[in-house]
Amino acid sequence: MNDRLPHFTLDGPADGAPLILGPSVGTSLAVWAPQLAALARTHRVLRFDLPGHGGSPSSLVPLDGSATVADLAALVLALADDQGWSSFSYAGVSLGGATGLYLAVHHPSRIDRLALVCSSARFGDPESWRERAALVRREGTGAMAASRPGVWFAPSFAADPLATVLTGDLRAADDEGYAACCDALATYDLRDRLGEVTAPTLVVAGREDPATPPAHARELADGIPGASLLEVAGAAHLAGVERPGTVTPALVTHLSPLPVDDTSRHAAGMRVRRAVLGDAHVDRAVARTTPFTGRFQDFITRYAWGEIWTDPTLDRRTRSCVTLTALVAHGHDAELAMHVRAALTNGLTREEIGAVLLQTAVYCGVPAANSAFATAQRVFDELDGH
Repeated sequence: MNDRLPHFTLDGPADGAPLILGPSVGTSLAVWAPQLAALARTHRVLRFDLPGHGGSPSSLVPLDGSATVADLAALVLALADDQGWSSFSYAGVSLGGATGLYLAVHHPSRIDRLALVCSSARFGDPESWRERAALVRREGTGAMAASRPGVWFAPSFAADPLATVLTGDLRAADDEGYAACCDALATYDLRDRLGEVTAPTLVVAGREDPATPPAHARELADGIPGASLLEVAGAAHLAGVERPGTVTPALVTHLSPLPVDDTSRHAAGMRVRRAVLGDAHVDRAVARTTPFTGRFQDFITRYAWGEIWTDPTLDRRTRSCVTLTALVAHGHDAELAMHVRAALTNGLTREEIGAVLLQTAVYCGVPAANSAFATAQRVFDELDGH
């Protein structure tokens, strides 16, 4: 790994849409753990650590008090360039969000879609950040550890295991790296540049956030053309950690828009079709296509795979369960065999497939389930080489 890049991890399909997730000061890339599985279904997700946090060295930015958000944005662009991404979607929490906003203003061609979670166009009085930087350089990040849980989380969440992990990340952060992030926040102010953002933007606020109160989010949403705003009740500064059931679906919907024309639907459908059914199956189907069947192949690729299977509302495991049930109900054993294999690809175990088929005995009839079990067993036997 390039030692001039922040520490990062990659998740999701290699051909997924590029997405970079930025953390808040004092946390690591673990701050995105609640959203990772949902976002990685359709995206190639890159999470990174800020300088001096997690696995990233402090030396990635100046440590003499001159670090800026522009320096952090340059690191994000370096990560994207390292992956060969000319453009990407970006979501960031607090300072991570400020970094994304800077990119959207100064490098608009690089940002496809933007999500700002508990962030701001300006994080209060610059002098308060300089004072915090001085405090941490003098006494260490432990000086912040006692107060952060009350800022990051509502009291009822402070004992959650992930809250404990993130507080531990703060204690483990390098003093100079944390202070440099404070230096960056001290000089950051994009309030007069919000109208220049062209990327579709979602702004998320925690109603109980003392660090970036909802008024900060409203300023962002009012200033960024066409931005959407979500205020999360009962959440403090790390709203995505505390209320993932609300924040995650909003991010998935915003960052994974459905294809808007036939060409993009076909391309998206072919990607999902190959991911679910396998290249060999799809290649055989394409090779067998004739002028007579071509329109049908185009139809199922665009509609079944490009609209239904790409819809992020349901994950692929759930869609496999629904598909298996429907095929059993109508006695489509040939299609059922194909989708038993697909269900395994989508993460269902053989035991879970059996549980789905057993439930079809109740709602679709015992004869239909009997045939379905026989079909699934043949698939398993073939896979086992029997």
